[in-house]
Amino acid sequence: MIEGQESSMGRRIRLGMVGGGQGAFIGAVHRIAARLDDQYEFLAGALSSQPGRARASAAELGLDPARSYDDYETMASAEAAREDGIEAVAIVTPNNVHHPVARAFLEAGIHVICDKPLTVSSAEGEELVALAREKGLILAVTYNYTGYPMVRQARAMVANGELGKLRVIQVEYAQDWLSEDLEASGQKQAAWRTDPAQSGAGGCIGDIGTHAYNLACFVSGLDAESLCAELSTFVSGRRLDDNAHVMLRFAGGVRGMLWASQVAPGNENNLQLRIYGEKGGLHWRQEDPNYLFWAPLGEAPRRITRGGPGSDEHAARVTRIPSGHPEGYLEGFTTIYSEIAEAIRAARNGQAPDSAVLFPTGEDGVKGVRFVEAVVQSSRADAGWVALSSPGGD
Repeated sequence: MIEGQESSMGRRIRLGMVGGGQGAFIGAVHRIAARLDDQYEFLAGALSSQPGRARASAAELGLDPARSYDDYETMASAEAAREDGIEAVAIVTPNNVHHPVARAFLEAGIHVICDKPLTVSSAEGEELVALAREKGLILAVTYNYTGYPMVRQARAMVANGELGKLRVIQVEYAQDWLSEDLEASGQKQAAWRTDPAQSGAGGCIGDIGTHAYNLACFVSGLDAESLCAELSTFVSGRRLDDNAHVMLRFAGGVRGMLWASQVAPGNENNLQLRIYGEKGGLHWRQEDPNYLFWAPLGEAPRRITRGGPGSDEHAARVTRIPSGHPEGYLEGFTTIYSEIAEAIRAARNGQAPDSAVLFPTGEDGVKGVRFVEAVVQSSRADAGWVALSSPGGD
């Protein structure tokens, strides 16, 4: 359990999964995140589009064979008809399948937890948001980096005015795993991420650039109003971008830059955010997530440790263990699942969750898709400036 919270919820939430079978890294991450705080029980799945692989994956995970399904349509209708059917489904498929799967489960009255990006087009995303609202259901997107304690503290410090008026936002996410033509080897994770039919119009920008953009918006409390971008494809024969440079204009004159790359040797999952205001600056690195660096103007910079002196109540709320015992990627991901669990339990009782509960919503997912669309549009127009509209806007 998260420090300072009591287990007030009674039974665990019944969870199913679409995708995430044998060989799928992110499926295992979702299952761990759902269970680490003991908030969910994993009961059903359509774990692969290949029925044999789906059944084999279910057997490995100990699922009841009767609740291992060959396709998501059958799963949605069968689980909705059961008295003990799933209450929520995690979608961890290639991007192009997110929309039809999410729609099927929302129509069946089941909450949806979707991996990012929400959909491959903003029109599809808007449809899902409207459907979830109509049905009174939760539609969440796992922008998991918003779950880290020190990210929560950084957001609170900005909101409390400790940085003063914001000026500059610098965010980057660099990897090196696609520096060569890995997809040509048949590696599944590389193959679908570089296939426009499965990934959508964005490659690197949709895979990790959306995480960087979401993190910048989450901490700053701002959405970009316009952007200009250049997408590059450095690996010969690759069909989607593997590097992106984006300039961002936020409200109030705040300016930003985003770099995303999967062809940067020496970088593993190097996501980091720098944000500067009139009174000081913050720096956070995903690969060293237990520390937040705070530099008040004119004073010695300081390092704030998760759970240590200077760590605030916003970080403490999503902290599990004392300082010096590292928390990382899985715990941050778990926080998102646990926050969603709070919202689902509140919905059971026809109530709104506590105001402190915070997780990325379908609306945040649409913002991410609109960001990718705008980046692609700008890059095709020789890095021309493109306006970003809000979900529900023009």
